Amino acid sequence: MSENAKISTLLPLRPKPILTELEVLEYAAHIPVEQAVNALLEGHYVLIVDLYASGLSVLDALKKRLFTHAKQQSFQEQRKNRGAYRTISHRLLLEVAQHKLSVRKAPKIGWLKELYPETPDFFLSFPEIQGLNSSWQWYEKGISIPGLSQKIHPYYGTYFPTRFEHISLFDKFLGTYSGEKESAIDVGIGSGVLSYLLQKHGFKSITGTDNNPNALIGIQKRQESLNTETPIKLRSGDLFAQSNQTYNLIVFNPAWIPLGRKTKGIDAAIYYDNELFPRFFDRAEQYLKPNGKIVLIFSNLAQLMDDRFVHPIEHELKTNARFKKLELLKQSVEQQSNKTTREANWREKEMVELWVLGIKN
Repeated sequence: MSENAKISTLLPLRPKPILTELEVLEYAAHIPVEQAVNALLEGHYVLIVDLYASGLSVLDALKKRLFTHAKQQSFQEQRKNRGAYRTISHRLLLEVAQHKLSVRKAPKIGWLKELYPETPDFFLSFPEIQGLNSSWQWYEKGISIPGLSQKIHPYYGTYFPTRFEHISLFDKFLGTYSGEKESAIDVGIGSGVLSYLLQKHGFKSITGTDNNPNALIGIQKRQESLNTETPIKLRSGDLFAQSNQTYNLIVFNPAWIPLGRKTKGIDAAIYYDNELFPRFFDRAEQYLKPNGKIVLIFSNLAQLMDDRFVHPIEHELKTNARFKKLELLKQSVEQQSNKTTREANWREKEMVELWVLGIKN
């Protein structure tokens, strides 16, 4: 069985459906909303039975109860309340019947059938439904990406870019790239944007890896619908996913913020653990052709947030003798007007970075 054929056997990550009988308190808009909030706080499950908007009202009232004095609370107290909200809000339920929400005036969410084909009837928490709904809107609408002629349609549970400076920087790099274009690998393909740019710039063989099955399923479905001339070879696994070849170009757009501990799911696209970069560089040396190049897309954001931050790429170049810097491109990040004053100060100085490395002679 080919690697791409194996992708069709992957099971997507999804919110776990509630199939067992639960003791629930039914809530409708004619009942005082505080009764629902009190029930949730006491540890009971509450089922919305009339309108989708009733669930929104309960969540809004729960937030007000937990965060009324947020400005006077310490950071630890605020974090504790956010954790409590996540736990408590997941006791607010909606019923799915024949792959549709059973309440009135509810959004149509295609994921309910796509992700649960074998289970037409079940329950999910209201926040999980909200996440599915938001994801479905992005999937149906699509996202325009600078440099690509077609929109991307990110599959549920797959990270997708909401800012595009690093993508424009990569597109610019590929426009001037003069190396061999026989083979490239996109490590952690995500929603596929970098691989689609590699296709656009004429790479003959492109491999994409990811340990998130949803990312690979989404790329596979897109390729099937477009019947691409140069299909991306997909491999499931960590980093290089035990690929059996070497590459002219290794592309890696890792998470930009250190967390120190292992992450999973979509958080792995935002935070990286202490071992990520050492593992990447150890393996990149094995998979890079002698005259090949490594392209890493990064940011100075963590450095702006913490002046003790150790830049993982600079650290590799200083402490090991295996790679050399060939090029470093930078581009400032456009500020967003709705940021806080502290974040605005970071944004003024934030730069995305594109590092080009080669094997040291």
